[in-house]
Amino acid sequence: MTFRILLILGALSAFGPMAIDFYLPSFPALAEAFATDVEHVQLSLASYFIGLAIGQLIYGPLADRFGRRKPLLVGVAIFILASIACALAPSLEWLIGARFAQALGGCAGMVVSRAVVRDLCDPISSAKVFSQLMLVMGLAPILAPLGGGLLLDLFGWSSIFYGLTLFSALVLLGIAFWLPETLASESPRAPLRGAAGQYLRLLKDGQFIAFGLTGGLAIAGMFAYIAGSPFVFIQLYGVPPENYGWLFGANAAGFILAAQVNAYLMRWRGPAFWMRRIVWFYLVCALALVLVAYQRTDALWPLLLPLFGCMASLGCILPNASACAMAGQGQNAGSASALMGSLQFSVAAGAATLVGVLHDGTAMPMAMVIGLCGIAAVGCSVLTWHLGRNSPVL
Repeated sequence: MTFRILLILGALSAFGPMAIDFYLPSFPALAEAFATDVEHVQLSLASYFIGLAIGQLIYGPLADRFGRRKPLLVGVAIFILASIACALAPSLEWLIGARFAQALGGCAGMVVSRAVVRDLCDPISSAKVFSQLMLVMGLAPILAPLGGGLLLDLFGWSSIFYGLTLFSALVLLGIAFWLPETLASESPRAPLRGAAGQYLRLLKDGQFIAFGLTGGLAIAGMFAYIAGSPFVFIQLYGVPPENYGWLFGANAAGFILAAQVNAYLMRWRGPAFWMRRIVWFYLVCALALVLVAYQRTDALWPLLLPLFGCMASLGCILPNASACAMAGQGQNAGSASALMGSLQFSVAAGAATLVGVLHDGTAMPMAMVIGLCGIAAVGCSVLTWHLGRNSPVL
């Protein structure tokens, strides 16, 4: 896989983090602009997650039927238009709807990028490539809140969505000129009328679902952090909005470092081996986070330490879970990628919504949801061992 293709896939994978993290510092400003509170602004985040869950189910069969490029170009174009609609939003309801449309466009990149990796790589190589994508993708959580905070301070909240418009337009040009079609021309093209049957077959594949949910529950914990951290950092502990990105970026740096270590670990054992061990570390950090939040400490740093451990461990869990779930899916990689992504972001949407529902003016709702995700992720990981212990690949 060439560096150019890897860079484009990384940018496509970054659509989710960019569209989420870029506007996080603007939550208080959006609440003021629309005469509401941060908890209601969080609904725009939940609507984005719901759009990701629904949209991926659409793009999967399209990518298996028409190839990878055409659905991708359409999706990115939708994202561009929806970003402009977000910038021009006259009300919170408008913004929530535009964010849903934005997700419907942006999820094309998430589906197709995983399918392209499956087209070009075997399971072990896939884990390495997914880890490398985390490096490109991981820059988004570092740079996006910093850039979003700067734009917010200089030009107001609408400039954040114009920035997303520019980013997605550049990605569209990269796809048009540099990304080849990776679905082999001789491969049988799955008819759209068989999409429901294909999804049903995948839902009956216990190993695919268990691996997908292990990664999905880890993602859910991450998005519980994304949904809750603006309130916890900025309002509860008084971190200035322009400095929020530095804290967010530190956790993202841990995520990137762990992903690169994960690629190195593939020299010795397969992706399932490492995933099933790192997920326990995630659980320990998540439970420590709950304990610290329960103590309601005056200082922020005791909360940051276990939170860093949770986010860093995702750099190992996510690429390995994705590689294992996609192994053996062959010509139906688009549908498999779509269903896995839809399941994962459905869980993530629930986690983000739960943080808002449980809001009580403390860090406990965020910590509690992350802890529950850790417990469930370990359970799914144990299930993958029972279902796939005889696999020669994983």
